[in-house]
Amino acid sequence: MAYDVAALGELLIDFTQNGRSEQGNLLFEANPGGAPANVLAMLRKLGHSCVFLGKVGADGFGDVLEETLRGAGIDSRGLRRDKAVHTTLAVVHTFENGDRDFSFYRKPGADINLSADELDADALRNCRIFHFGSLSLTDEPVRTATREAISLAREAGALISYDPNLRPPLWDSDGAAREQIAWGLAQCDVLKISDNEVEFMCGTTDFDKGAAMLQEQYPNIKLLNITAGAEGSYSYYGDFRAFEAGCRLGGVIETTGAGDTFCASVLHYVLDHGVDVLTEPQLHEMLRFANAAAYLVTTKRGAIKSMPEPEDVERVLNQM
Repeated sequence: MAYDVAALGELLIDFTQNGRSEQGNLLFEANPGGAPANVLAMLRKLGHSCVFLGKVGADGFGDVLEETLRGAGIDSRGLRRDKAVHTTLAVVHTFENGDRDFSFYRKPGADINLSADELDADALRNCRIFHFGSLSLTDEPVRTATREAISLAREAGALISYDPNLRPPLWDSDGAAREQIAWGLAQCDVLKISDNEVEFMCGTTDFDKGAAMLQEQYPNIKLLNITAGAEGSYSYYGDFRAFEAGCRLGGVIETTGAGDTFCASVLHYVLDHGVDVLTEPQLHEMLRFANAAAYLVTTKRGAIKSMPEPEDVERVLNQM
């Protein structure tokens, strides 16, 4: 079977704050998540065929996640189950402005244990886009599996999409993070990178300067997009630069999945228009849709089960 997008990486449970009990204790909602799977969930909403490659535990949370993939219409043929290591968990600490911080239970976690010999090579050879992030580069054996997956997909002619998705607590050091993130940057055709990641990798808060540095150092990047939270997003393509302000209609609960929703919307545009001959007006069109979709996911908790319908995105676009 041919797929529009294959993604590899973490599939986990995000425990998101959801009020307090009568006794005043924090309540947490178990939301299925993981950046690569979040991207696929939005792409399915947009009508694209998707397959996930990764690993969860042979436990109750793994059952929930496998069922969630199938419920979202994502092919789970590349999902593996680990009998020795539990499903990776994350506790999402939400701040008043909707931003969040993460605490991970991943030393070890099943997603780290995906090995190269467990990859579904046929799925990788039959996708138009392969998407990955840096969390599958933090540890072995999943790091080697990621590199092999990229090689298989590229050899078959797929575009490579990358979102660094920096999570400092998961790295042994900032130096290790920069080294592996840089390796990912050297592999991709389409890059989605956040404002804090530009600062981390380029040492600047000037997006234009950071983009120029990345374009010069990594000429393989055809389409470079920077997300800046509620401020909006930027796109750099050849000599073109586009900016679109973020959606400020209110109702933000927490921002988990916003970047993944944005990334999926960009890949949706690339699938429809290609990446070889884009115009500046098209970059603006792409960013407006991606910003609106990203906004909508922040009005709900979690990610995979909170992805907006295309008609809801259009409704928000009409209000912007």
